[in-house]
Amino acid sequence: MLAVSCVRACSRAFRSATPMRPVHSAVGITVAQIDEEVAKLLELKAKLGGDDGKHQFVLKTAKGTRDYNPKQMAIREKVFNTVVACFKRHGAETIDTPVFELKETLTGKYGEDSKLIYDLKDQGGELLSLRYDLTVPFARYLAMNKITNIKRYHIAKVYRRDNPSMTRGRYREFYQCDFDIAGQYDAMIPDAECLKIVHEILSELELGDFRIKVNDRRILDGMFAACGVPDDKFRTICSTVDKLDKMSWEDVKNEMVNEKGLSEQAADLIGEFVSMQGGRDLAERLLQNPRLSQNKLACSGLSDVKLLFSYLELFQVTDKVVFDLSLARGLDYYTGLIYEAVLTQAGLSGDTLNGAEDSVSVGSVAGGGRYDGLVGMFDPKGRKVPCVGVSFGIERIFTIMEQKAESSADKVRTTEVQVLVASAQKNLLEERLKLVTDLWKAGIKAEVMYKKNPKLLSQLQHCEESGIPLVAILGEQELKDGVVKLRVVATREEVDFSRADLIREIRRRTSEA
Repeated sequence: MLAVSCVRACSRAFRSATPMRPVHSAVGITVAQIDEEVAKLLELKAKLGGDDGKHQFVLKTAKGTRDYNPKQMAIREKVFNTVVACFKRHGAETIDTPVFELKETLTGKYGEDSKLIYDLKDQGGELLSLRYDLTVPFARYLAMNKITNIKRYHIAKVYRRDNPSMTRGRYREFYQCDFDIAGQYDAMIPDAECLKIVHEILSELELGDFRIKVNDRRILDGMFAACGVPDDKFRTICSTVDKLDKMSWEDVKNEMVNEKGLSEQAADLIGEFVSMQGGRDLAERLLQNPRLSQNKLACSGLSDVKLLFSYLELFQVTDKVVFDLSLARGLDYYTGLIYEAVLTQAGLSGDTLNGAEDSVSVGSVAGGGRYDGLVGMFDPKGRKVPCVGVSFGIERIFTIMEQKAESSADKVRTTEVQVLVASAQKNLLEERLKLVTDLWKAGIKAEVMYKKNPKLLSQLQHCEESGIPLVAILGEQELKDGVVKLRVVATREEVDFSRADLIREIRRRTSEA
């Protein structure tokens, strides 16, 4: 705090000597600038505490992160279960990799997004960074272990030093759910399965209407060449085109021409192409286009898109897939097909949707593509392993699910307890503990209240509030008769069962529910 006092004193002295005139020195500082800096220091002092030495600590999560309460975790677990079940249904096995990698592993893989990588301080001679995604660590894993064929899924947290937007599901720490197929296979069969997986998961989660946009990096590169974009500007222009989902065409064109030095004529030609959308028919038309038909790279990509749509028809997902020439995806490692799933509306209706429009506007919820050269970048001999995959932005999906849960009358259960063991009179704690032990041994999810003599009404209210469907009630008469009274919370129906039949009846009733 000494520094603050000194600056304040210097400021007062300087202000009284030369009011509101610039300081004629090499740095050219004015009194107003000094006052502004003093104000900042005083504000910082107020945050840190006064001169009494007490530190005022602000309890908050770091920017771009959040806590999850039990209700939110229950929703998230449902999403994870749906995703994992789909991945396993398609024959994937799982792996895990470290949360941080050598910095050189991640460097040069993400194009202009490399600035978003979190670098760590030097740890004993190793320069490390937090992983930006799960794809590059997967490629490193394949190269390091000399794996040439695998179908894997990976669910883990990744980190990006981005400007967070919590209401749009954009965080600095978030989960990704990745599915990838590595290996040498016939064209477009694995790629089509990845799109089928996207279709299955988004349909199962009932997020609302969605579209899966597809394009191909070879088509983009051929398009740029046909429009007169210099070779050394392909990647940077691609990154700009990738912003079309967030910016108007005029803004994108302005960036290409004024910031990246592209000619206006080339930009206008690009504008004609990126406005095109369709299906297999569009790929056939573009193969006849006088500009693109002269480019071998573009023709190769267009032929594969045609083939892709023939497989997608067999998978019955063409109703949600659109060939969109504006899709670019800015990551440098993509080499062929690219795709992105976008929600066209969030599955909310009426006043809820209108009242929460900003909070459910999340944009892309999944994306991926083919990256045949990434593994070779890590292999000492440059041996390539063709790969294709998809990544789900689970936080963005969760934003939608959470909003839907808030607007729904259905209660979200935060536990899976099937039955509460309750007592109707006092001094039955031992009997309750014996019964709950038998239920646990039988694999039934059960609990008791942590009081020796709880009131029956408070036990029943706990079931109502927690959504526990059944209550096993013990009383003096039940103990004499060798039975347990089973109560259905929703209907208040009560039936006596012997100890031998109780477990079987609980299983029957909970399986029906």
